[in-house]
Amino acid sequence: MSGIAGIAAVILLGVTALTLFLSQDWRVSVAALAVQYAGVAVLVGMSWPVALAVVKVVVGWMAAAALGLTQIGQPFGMEERSWPGGRIFRSVAASLVLLVILTISPGVSAWFPGVRNVQVIGGLILIGMGLLHLGMTARPLRVILGLLTVLSGFEIFYAVVETSVLVAGLLVVVTLGLALVGAYLLTATVEGEQA
Repeated sequence: MSGIAGIAAVILLGVTALTLFLSQDWRVSVAALAVQYAGVAVLVGMSWPVALAVVKVVVGWMAAAALGLTQIGQPFGMEERSWPGGRIFRSVAASLVLLVILTISPGVSAWFPGVRNVQVIGGLILIGMGLLHLGMTARPLRVILGLLTVLSGFEIFYAVVETSVLVAGLLVVVTLGLALVGAYLLTATVEGEQA
């Protein structure tokens, strides 16, 4: 049963990471981030107790809510006008990242004994797509979403290595801190534009 759940979680992470990367609407992006944390919880739950894995979902939803609240009243969809902004270019770049991830995942699995292949693929998808996202945007919301995606991928790998409650708490603080700093910066940016 955990094999099917792991495969479903990897597919979910791939879809949400691609949605975060391609979507320019903040509503879709924040919803994709919230759903992404459910997939992270499934993969983390393969190594941690269920109660600690559920914490990932709750923290992810709190981070998404904090970012979403700062965007209320913003325009529906704001396309970035800088190159490379086309959906075709972004789709090709994302496809290349996913191809590289599927190619290197067996080698990475050999580096981490005890990690399941679905955890490696899920973690690499989030890290790779998050870094790609960070490399192609300068908007504050997009940067925070990219950072949270990279951090989620790291958390999947780190869950295999360390199972202590203290480390889980530290990762919660980092995730919420990043979301709250992002929410503050987004609020300060909006107030600066209105002044």
